[in-house]
Amino acid sequence: MENRRFILIALLGVVLFFIYQAWQKDYGVKPLPQAPAATAAAASANAIDDIPTAPPATVTDPVTGAAVPAPAGAVTSGPARRIRVETDLYIAEISTEGAELRRVELKGYPVHKDQKEQNFALLDDSNGRYYVLQSGLAGSKEPLVTHKTMYTAAQNDYRLVEGSDHLDVVLTTQQNGLSATKTYRFKRGSYQIELQQALTNSGAAALDASPYVRIARTDYKSGDEPPFAATFTGVGLYEQKEAGGDSYRFAKTKLEKLAKEPVDKHQNGGWIAMLQHYFVTAILPPPGEALTLSAKPSPQHGYVAQYVGATQKLEPGAQATFNTGLYIGPKLQDSIGTHAKGLELTVDYGILTPISEPLFWLLEKLHKFTGNWGWAIILLTILVKGVMYKLSEAQYRSMAKMKKFAPKLQDIKERYGDDRERQQKAMMDLYKKEGFNPLAGCWPLLVQFPVFIALYWVLLESVELRQASWVLWLNDLTAPDPYFVLPVLFGITMFVQQKLSGNTAMDPMQQRIMSVMPIGMAAFFAFFQSGLVLYWVTSNLIGIAQQWFITRKLEREESAKALAKK
Repeated sequence: MENRRFILIALLGVVLFFIYQAWQKDYGVKPLPQAPAATAAAASANAIDDIPTAPPATVTDPVTGAAVPAPAGAVTSGPARRIRVETDLYIAEISTEGAELRRVELKGYPVHKDQKEQNFALLDDSNGRYYVLQSGLAGSKEPLVTHKTMYTAAQNDYRLVEGSDHLDVVLTTQQNGLSATKTYRFKRGSYQIELQQALTNSGAAALDASPYVRIARTDYKSGDEPPFAATFTGVGLYEQKEAGGDSYRFAKTKLEKLAKEPVDKHQNGGWIAMLQHYFVTAILPPPGEALTLSAKPSPQHGYVAQYVGATQKLEPGAQATFNTGLYIGPKLQDSIGTHAKGLELTVDYGILTPISEPLFWLLEKLHKFTGNWGWAIILLTILVKGVMYKLSEAQYRSMAKMKKFAPKLQDIKERYGDDRERQQKAMMDLYKKEGFNPLAGCWPLLVQFPVFIALYWVLLESVELRQASWVLWLNDLTAPDPYFVLPVLFGITMFVQQKLSGNTAMDPMQQRIMSVMPIGMAAFFAFFQSGLVLYWVTSNLIGIAQQWFITRKLEREESAKALAKK
């Protein structure tokens, strides 16, 4: 009876966990409406504001947001064109206005499993969306080159040629006394892009220049979002724990919370990124550089995350270059950490990370062996059940003995009636006399639930499993079974396990609850990733086989003892 009660409580815990996930998605804090116009406080030196399209006579400082006279000859308006860039991993578009990175499609990552020909666009400014990367050079007294400055490029189409390990896209602009070059270097086989901004001071006076790179986006969901789950969209920050120290930590803030919790960090080193389900856009400054990382709502484009680098002084005739790394792509766990220290922390499994990380590591090894994530999940389940075999043996032995002594337990219940204290004491005396512990059957369940929840997070967070197919109709293990075959199989296997365990020690109410539990759980699991249900169905099938084997073994042992007594 205690086993049944524990199972009911544990199942209720799982149900409540997933209900909480769904509640967070449907009724959690909603994104704030479009931010209002900039206030006087927003014009301070530490504020971040979008630069409005200014008339030709003025531009706006990228850091303060204040309109100031533009240097003579500055090109601040005019028709912009798009430059197309194609590499082995990207199809990108760069605007000649500000040399902004306006669109980045990721090859090999379809928008939907049924639209393999349509690449997922991580950066995008079409169909009402806005998610772009901007950059420029800010001066101490006036803007130098902003993301509204018009650039020119040698050609409209760039393509990474066979045999080359990188592709450089160079854009240039000239103003009165200033000459600027912006170079994007795309590397073969890498989601890291090198951004170099070069500035030549051809004027008669010295000037100060600071690089800035910013990600501006509205709040929207892109790609095939998992149902019945709340995924994170917001800002990730690798921040210094103490000023001047060499210890950092990863922190993140949801977009809708930036109005109340804006980011403003002055530190050495670190990085800032926009995070979403499976993908990340990160600004990676040079290690150890004195910089400012900030993020807050924007009056024009939803939200902005920005890096402002160290200032360099340029004497007349001098040139300065500013290098910034960019990571625009999937959160690939085997390589993302090589691009910047701490970047691997963007793959966040939550409080179960100590279980989820080794679980994914093992799953990835099994995938390399099988070539299929579905078979890898099945092998993982077999390994987990094998490790817990001794606990399972104790569980099934306990269940068999509970079944054997069910008549005696029922007799105790009838004898003591409503006297719960004497009833429990009599049961404990029986357990002690017969040499078995009913709670022994709880341990496999107790151990398996954290694995189950950890696998849920692995399937939810690991881009490596995105749209992974198994067999026949199951062409996406991170999505629910479209024909509900696996949930039905789960219900059947749960029903079989109940029959093998028996329910003679349960009262009528418990029996009724347990009889409808397989149906309820099957309906509940219909909403979750098919890979997760595959794990549980396989676990149940193995459990049925183990239970049958251990029960037969126990019967043989009991028969041998009876013969020995004779």
